[in-house]
Amino acid sequence: MAAGDCTAIAEILRNQARGTMSGKPKLHYFNGRGRMETIRWLLAAAGVEFEESFLEKKEDLTKLQNDGSLLFQQVPMVEIDGMKLVQTRAIANYISTKYNLYGKDLKERALIDMYVEGLFDLNDLLMTHEILPADKKDQHFANMMDKAENRYLPVFEKVLKDHGKDFLVGNQLSRADVQLLEILIMAEEFKPDIFAKFPLLQSFKAKLGNIPTIKKFLQPGSQRKPPSDEKVVDQVMKIFYS
Repeated sequence: MAAGDCTAIAEILRNQARGTMSGKPKLHYFNGRGRMETIRWLLAAAGVEFEESFLEKKEDLTKLQNDGSLLFQQVPMVEIDGMKLVQTRAIANYISTKYNLYGKDLKERALIDMYVEGLFDLNDLLMTHEILPADKKDQHFANMMDKAENRYLPVFEKVLKDHGKDFLVGNQLSRADVQLLEILIMAEEFKPDIFAKFPLLQSFKAKLGNIPTIKKFLQPGSQRKPPSDEKVVDQVMKIFYS
């Protein structure tokens, strides 16, 4: 077999592994973090290129609802492999399984699920803070930081210590690692010294941030979204709550 043929076959196999034979996944959401950000993180960590279609006004959401694209009339929605997937956890489960981010056996998957559910809980706290009225932010911030520093982050510090590996489960990258890194970066945005009591998490953040696909996603100009400002919050209110 000629060298050129081998190269072509290798490229086809790479494309199949990344799901590009059926086109890039297409993400439907507003141009901000919200519940889609975890999905962006997982695709980016897997090295999968994706497209985005942003909701800019309420009519954009209504159109998706009326044409039958949204099973439960809500986003996020991801077009992938001929499907229109909704529900954040279902989308994340599919992507994690497809791109080998879900452990090697049932026990590893159970651990990943357990860690991820805790991360979703903390993520909800962090996301909620961005859209609260100004008069409720201080109280919510105090509660959020208390739970982050005394309930959630100590768990993952201990998991890393007890496991003794660079990753939370097994000895390879999983969705639990990716989602933890996402949360760590978000938490640090709220409180820059939050890792003072968590040296293993600080080291974990640095190591995972140097994985090539993740490092690329962390660079300026990537599809990672910044913290939501007043303009984004106002747009979200008009799309979903007007």
